[in-house]
Amino acid sequence: MATEVHADQVLDTTTKSLSVVHIESLLDTAKPSLAVLYAPGEEAIVELIASVLGQAHSLVASLREAEALKPATVAGLLSAHDPSQLAQRSRGRLLINTHCVENDSAPNEHLSEICDYEYLYTHSPFLRRDVTRYLAFILGQIAPHNDLAKKARTTLISTTFPDVHAALPNLDILSVGSDAVELRVDLLKEPLPDGSFSAVPSLKYVGQQLMVLRQRTELPIIFTTRCTNENGRFPMDDPMLFYKYLYRAIQWGCEYIDVELWLPEEIRRELAHKKGASKIISAFHDFSGRFKWTSPEAKELFKRGAVYGDVVKMIALVHQMQDNYELEYFRSTVQAEFFPHPPFSGLNMGPTGQLSRTLNKVFTPITHPLLPMIAAPGQLSAAEINMALHSMGQTPKLDIYGIGSYKLATQAMFFEKCFNELSLPHQFLFVDKVARGAVETVVRRASFGGAFINPPLAPPTPYLTVLSEAAKATRLVDTILVRTEGGTPVLVGENATWKGIRATLTRDFVPSAYSDRAALVLASAEADAAAAIFALKSLGIGPIYTIGFHFRSQGALAADVEPFRSVEDVKKLEQPFVIISALPAEKSALVGPLLKHYSNSGTDKPTNKVFLDLANGPRKVDPMAIAASSGWTAYGVADVNAWTTVETMRLLVGQNVPYDFVRLASGRSMF
Repeated sequence: MATEVHADQVLDTTTKSLSVVHIESLLDTAKPSLAVLYAPGEEAIVELIASVLGQAHSLVASLREAEALKPATVAGLLSAHDPSQLAQRSRGRLLINTHCVENDSAPNEHLSEICDYEYLYTHSPFLRRDVTRYLAFILGQIAPHNDLAKKARTTLISTTFPDVHAALPNLDILSVGSDAVELRVDLLKEPLPDGSFSAVPSLKYVGQQLMVLRQRTELPIIFTTRCTNENGRFPMDDPMLFYKYLYRAIQWGCEYIDVELWLPEEIRRELAHKKGASKIISAFHDFSGRFKWTSPEAKELFKRGAVYGDVVKMIALVHQMQDNYELEYFRSTVQAEFFPHPPFSGLNMGPTGQLSRTLNKVFTPITHPLLPMIAAPGQLSAAEINMALHSMGQTPKLDIYGIGSYKLATQAMFFEKCFNELSLPHQFLFVDKVARGAVETVVRRASFGGAFINPPLAPPTPYLTVLSEAAKATRLVDTILVRTEGGTPVLVGENATWKGIRATLTRDFVPSAYSDRAALVLASAEADAAAAIFALKSLGIGPIYTIGFHFRSQGALAADVEPFRSVEDVKKLEQPFVIISALPAEKSALVGPLLKHYSNSGTDKPTNKVFLDLANGPRKVDPMAIAASSGWTAYGVADVNAWTTVETMRLLVGQNVPYDFVRLASGRSMF
């Protein structure tokens, strides 16, 4: 008989039809149905996966028992099951093989091939967050490719280390300005007992290297197996070797796989059929020096790549400046002739081709002085590309502003540090919002390039042409962007704080864990809670209860939000999944009793609950300490501020700065 352990809360509320705030990034938040294979003594991984999903779990003895469970209950089965039985299973549940690599053993390859996915792990401090990222991606609850497709420019940093561990000390710095990290599998050097290195690293070694990299970066990973003819080390005489590694990369949850166009079509077709949430970069490289962008062959290669590729990459070694101009003509031609078409990454290699690296806008490979070698001839760093764009007039010098509190002065130092690291020409200026008309005066300047504002503006703001959905719903503008439409500058009011809150909430729980769960929000005013409520609604959470405020007007944000007016109301909710306090620091003591009350009530463990404290400043009682001591997953305003800074940098200057770098470079003073 299977014993079912629950991770969901009990509500005594009546079922409601929840209104939905229109949020572009809201993805599938349906509760997934999973079966997890685990090794003897490793049943804790099943409980962890269920906790991250916010679902119940049950350890079962057979597939029949697993199929009898409720679909949302995670079934755990010992990996010693007969593989032939697993192969004949019904497809109602996604089957994930888990394998702990700490004993240096390799997964059972037959099990790996039968399962839908495979999760490799170690018992490290990064485990829960790595599980969260992995599950959210393979289940389609996050879509990094969609986010990157909206950017004007994207880059990738290629790890050319023979052992990923060598990159870890500087990985945060290496990643600044990069939108993805490429794992060059063919450049990995697996040591053998005799002191030599394997000609091709084993799947076991590659899996361990990938696991280490994913645990230490939030960037999407591009899994690349470059062949000998294309400046790599994988042999070309065995195409199935490429399939074996690339398919395993899909199972391991790599966001992108690099599939070379010379591979047989049946292999490329099969990878496209099995890619799941992963995206395919269809890659072509020519090192002969004779490739011409004006040839019929070039257009035919693009068409072939577009059949199975989510991104088409074509790279050629050139020796004449004219080749760069011909590439740009080819780029404009395919964009006009093939519509819709996948994003096109077109580059010329060699010193002469560096101009094309500056003009390319999709996944431009970049290098860094801290890397042991460049991955291809003529690669530039992010800083070198930005300097070139500025010298060509493509990135004019702009003034980026911090408007409001004097505390923004420390953030100004961080922004300047990032501008210097990336060689961006912009300068950062600070303006006190107290002065009447200060904001409108600043945004009218010809050199205005954007601003972040704290405390945020409350509409109406007639000088802002457009408001984002978040800014409209929250009635708070904390970021002003400049966009060009038809050659005319347009000022856009945006709210970045809600994304900082949502990124914090989804570090240790997948988005679907919040779906249809109860939340409790404490604040002194509607404005203090608006961004938090918008973030919660983006996760499909509901109902939402409030203490300390209520919405004065009815709108999408106020729908399905119910104020608590008495102690009896508090008791009515047996246990919320998440509590967010937006109370000022001097009122933080009011949160402690609620945390203690909900820690001792209900059937769910506090470890499956979330507390977020948005208070900034010194306090007599620290509710985060109370929450953590009671087993809640607790976050503070520093986490939210760091994620908001990440989002603000993306919005204002189109550059990606990793969360860990923000925390590392800014120190405690910023938050």
